[in-house]
Amino acid sequence: MTIQRFDVGARMSEMAVHNDVVYLAGQVPEDSSQDITGQTAQVLAMIDALLARAGSDKSKILRAQIYIADLADFPGMNIAWDAWVVPGHTPPRATVEAKLARPEWKVEIVVTAAV
Repeated sequence: MTIQRFDVGARMSEMAVHNDVVYLAGQVPEDSSQDITGQTAQVLAMIDALLARAGSDKSKILRAQIYIADLADFPGMNIAWDAWVVPGHTPPRATVEAKLARPEWKVEIVVTAAV
């Protein structure tokens, strides 16, 4: 059983692939000065790039877990999500309010996808 890891660091990897399943670490925005819609769009673009590196794409997402710092931002997050997600391929999803590792982050997204 081969496990392929990407962007391996001392504490974590950005992505792992095993048995044709892609597991992403939580993705957070690079530019935290943006509002929730902008931060979410950034994160979704990062997810697209990682999935492409693994030979997958957003139409193959098996599950998405979304953490937002403030549930009042739920509608703004959904604006970016709805513009990004592939119609007919919307994955199972959970969205919860959570205290994120940095106070300037408004969103963190974790996905699992098929290759």
